[in-house]
Amino acid sequence: MDLTGDLLEETPADGGLTTGAVARLLGVAPTTLRSWDRRYGIGPAARQGGRHRRWTGADIAALRHMCALTSSGLPPAEAARTVLAGTAAPAEAPRPAHASRASGPLPVGRARQECRGLARAAVRLDAPALDELLTAVLDRYGLPAAWDEVMMPVLHAVGRKWETAGERYIEVEHLLSWHVSGALRGVAAGRAPAPGVGAALLACAPGETHTLALEALAATLTQQGLPVRMFGAAVPAGALEDAVRRTGPAAVVLWAQSRRTASPALVARLDAIEWGVRGARRRPVVCVAGPGWAGRQPPGARHLSGLADAVGTLGTL
Repeated sequence: MDLTGDLLEETPADGGLTTGAVARLLGVAPTTLRSWDRRYGIGPAARQGGRHRRWTGADIAALRHMCALTSSGLPPAEAARTVLAGTAAPAEAPRPAHASRASGPLPVGRARQECRGLARAAVRLDAPALDELLTAVLDRYGLPAAWDEVMMPVLHAVGRKWETAGERYIEVEHLLSWHVSGALRGVAAGRAPAPGVGAALLACAPGETHTLALEALAATLTQQGLPVRMFGAAVPAGALEDAVRRTGPAAVVLWAQSRRTASPALVARLDAIEWGVRGARRRPVVCVAGPGWAGRQPPGARHLSGLADAVGTLGTL
């Protein structure tokens, strides 16, 4: 699709792009552009008929500067002051003095500076900024820390916001989840698995659709050269049992986000599966993970309390 050509067609004869055209160009919601104009004075130099905004090249350059600053974690008001003062965008925005308080539309609380930038990019539906920020945090902190300290807190903040605002933020959650998933799948393997090392089979419990935590685990194990079989969301019990028999994994990780999907009966069935020749038969180590298992560890299963614990446990099997 020729986005530039489409935008030129929307350019009025008297020059300048409409707010909708600029929003599509920058990947920012039109309401965000209007808010920046109204609250902080980051607006067009000219208006058609005194009311309709018409954005020039210089106006759009200021908006790009504003997007870069807010994506790095700077609060919008402070970013606007920087843009209006003509200061160059920093490689890494300084941490604001009030950064320990929740800022912006998503309550990320006490979190790394990058959480605020990622949250603001998600609310703006700014897909390019999401990809850039996720790549940067993975490069800077490595996968486990990037997941625990940046990605997961923002995902939780979006979930809490959605729960309290009806369906207003569902598009934010879907876009953010898609880009987090893409970033995790883009993590390269550190080395090939050693011969004879048993695989870890990762699956969500039947009826469970939340996969991102398992995707983070799969990416981390792959990065460390450990073999993984990732089956993803809502795996039927019979299909999961067949997969265990066919692959003979060293471990099975069963994820449940809620108590409704956590099934102790399925854990018992997986724990009873055996394979191999008579006299040397083997069974998988069954592990449970996710908030659905809180306070209810099934007999014979190991409970994985987080990404670091899961990687450490599976790495020893």
